[in-house]
Amino acid sequence: MANAKDLNFTYSTIDEIFRLSLGETGDYSGAKYDGDFSMSLEEAQAAKHKFIADSLNIRKGSKVLDMCCGWGPFSRYITDERGAISTGLTLSSAQAAACQRNGLNVLVKDCKTVLPEDYGKFDAIVCIGGLEHFCSVEEWKNGNQETIYQNFFQSIADLLEPGGRAYIQTMVFSKNMIDYELLDLKAPKGSAENVMALMVAQFPGSWLPYGDEMVIRNASPYFKLISKSSGRLDYIETISQWRQRFRKFHPKKYWLYLRLFLSNINDKDFKYQIEVFKTSPNKICFEKEIMDHFRLVFEKTP
Repeated sequence: MANAKDLNFTYSTIDEIFRLSLGETGDYSGAKYDGDFSMSLEEAQAAKHKFIADSLNIRKGSKVLDMCCGWGPFSRYITDERGAISTGLTLSSAQAAACQRNGLNVLVKDCKTVLPEDYGKFDAIVCIGGLEHFCSVEEWKNGNQETIYQNFFQSIADLLEPGGRAYIQTMVFSKNMIDYELLDLKAPKGSAENVMALMVAQFPGSWLPYGDEMVIRNASPYFKLISKSSGRLDYIETISQWRQRFRKFHPKKYWLYLRLFLSNINDKDFKYQIEVFKTSPNKICFEKEIMDHFRLVFEKTP
């Protein structure tokens, strides 16, 4: 699993740049356009939040655990719009600090270690993008990926009240995924070999599930599937909108870009982060159907 150091590398290093680009509680996961790409990014993210809250029957007083909560956009939505009681968890210290400054109940904690005695039980659990970081390349190579997911679903089942629901949104490998041995940072730019190698560099400690089937299979001992939908095309549009926001000029933001570059100029791996920013390898992976993206709603079985 990606640890705190890995996630701080991915998320905390861009914390202030992110907030200047997308807002204090901006959403860093795929939005929900449902084919209507005339929607603004904010409208599509709000549509996603409403879909999740409706799917999980979140209402006033509902107790919700927001796993891997990012900068807290869903926690903000259900608190302000539904009157729910939200507890958010992240391993990124910068994300947690930003959430706390904005009045959200967010803690630095590993989602996979939460027990009912920590915070009690919940009516609903949300994990938007977190599953992507639960298995490392090394754990996958050692044959532990299925066990990691099984243990996770058992854990969230233990945390849910009877009949409680869970929402899992995650990127997955799709039909055009290549063999790991072919990944090569020096491969031709834009090739499957190159963009997948960049994805590994961008998200250290992280390896995706092999299709939605792997996720559903490992949830099945504890949950029944209520609904699933692919958000691959939505994510392509989301990334396009992010690129515009991150590149939009702001004097402080561009000073932060410069400072980040100067402080990492001697880091041999930093050049790959620059390449990630330039090429958006995840967008290419979605376009080439190397990766897909799923929204999964589960209900705890008796």
